[in-house]
Amino acid sequence: MGEEKDFPPQDQDQPGDEHKMIPEPEIIKDSYRGSGKLKGKVALITGGDSGIGRSVAVHYAREGANVAIVYLEEDKDAKDTREMVEEEGGKCLLIHGDLKDEAFCQKIIATTIEEFGTLDILVNNAAMQFPKEKVEDVTSEQFKKTFSNNVYPYFFVIKAALEHLGEGGVIINTTSVTAYRGSEHLLDYSSSKGAIVSFTRSLSKMLVEKKIRVNAVAPGPIWTPLIPSTFDDIEDFGKKVPMGRPGQPSEVGPAYVFLASEDSSYITGQVIHINGGEIIGG
Repeated sequence: MGEEKDFPPQDQDQPGDEHKMIPEPEIIKDSYRGSGKLKGKVALITGGDSGIGRSVAVHYAREGANVAIVYLEEDKDAKDTREMVEEEGGKCLLIHGDLKDEAFCQKIIATTIEEFGTLDILVNNAAMQFPKEKVEDVTSEQFKKTFSNNVYPYFFVIKAALEHLGEGGVIINTTSVTAYRGSEHLLDYSSSKGAIVSFTRSLSKMLVEKKIRVNAVAPGPIWTPLIPSTFDDIEDFGKKVPMGRPGQPSEVGPAYVFLASEDSSYITGQVIHINGGEIIGG
């Protein structure tokens, strides 16, 4: 069970570095026991260097998968994640670059196939946010940048991956609680996450005949590098949810295991909400 922790003032530039966070997030629980749920599988995870993406990578490795992780520029975090994956007995391919570039999105699929020979699980997770308190402060450039970072790459990567995702393939998209309840200081981010919900539901219907399942996870306030790199005041971060505390990546990663494994074989087009008790529609 997660514990309430204090978050001292800290300042980082986006996208943020996990190794500079105080305290560092919990990635996987010591009590988590792998059981071979993903043995022999290959997973590609965008934003896999830190936070939720790192947690997914390590959980997948503990369940027997090899992983490729895509990141922008956080080399130390990415190398740390690779070490964690290798400690679990898995192989980890690091790919860095800008997901806004469609050609790069095509390249990461080709590189993964070249390294592992197959692709079974695709996790779209990378995102950015730019908090603003007023509509007038959200520039057109920022609005476009948010969607270019948070939505377009999902489409680019999936389109390139479909050539290699066969029957039984799995796609998992990361949306957010803000897609459902909104956010007074994350207008464009919330909107982009809402788009991901609709994208997930529509794509699941498009791919169901190919027997490829498409689902999503909607995290609430989770302690990741996105938080200290985008918010000035984090003292009360996560304390407004019913559980009274933020979540840890270790509390989110298992949901991605569930959605990637045969345990969820009758689930597609759905969203799992991990938000500390907020009751919302959808």
